[in-house]
Amino acid sequence: MAEVLSTFNLKPGDAAPDFTLPNAKGQLATLAGCLGKGGLLVVFACNHCPFVVHLAAALADFAREVSAFEIGTVAINSNDLEKYPQDGPEKMEEFAAEYGWDFPYLLDESQEVARAYGAACTPDFFLFDGDGKLVYAGQFDGTRPRSGDQPDGADLRNAVKRMLAGDLPIENVYPSSGCNIKWKVGNAPSWWSTPS
Repeated sequence: MAEVLSTFNLKPGDAAPDFTLPNAKGQLATLAGCLGKGGLLVVFACNHCPFVVHLAAALADFAREVSAFEIGTVAINSNDLEKYPQDGPEKMEEFAAEYGWDFPYLLDESQEVARAYGAACTPDFFLFDGDGKLVYAGQFDGTRPRSGDQPDGADLRNAVKRMLAGDLPIENVYPSSGCNIKWKVGNAPSWWSTPS
């Protein structure tokens, strides 16, 4: 399995691309509804990727931690469900319950939202301020599956700290890394090349 990295298509200061997406039960959530006064963390995720599984519980803790600063969190699953049924809605509910995800876990079946964000992998992280402007796109932390290290969200936590302090965005960001988003035939964006 090839490791894929963030595209950095969105730049600091760019507005969060809008979305209206359903959760596993078909209930719709919007960008405006997920954006907190303090900001929003958008995570592209899925159920089966070992990179997501590695940090799923830590992400739940992180989301609860930043909610105290009115920062919302939302996870978006953009994988091709026909080829990867293990990422389907029923399994999404089970996954969220297993790892304590109290935030919306949404389905981007058209994959248009992933394309708009320039999401490349699962997980892929995008942090926006309270005005919906990007302040950070990059990794959760430096840990990886089978590394033996426990994820702590150090990189993302630093980005949140800087955002809340009004500091400039981090330079020389480490990209997110993980499994490639499973694009439907004909849906792969122009910047995408199939991993070897």
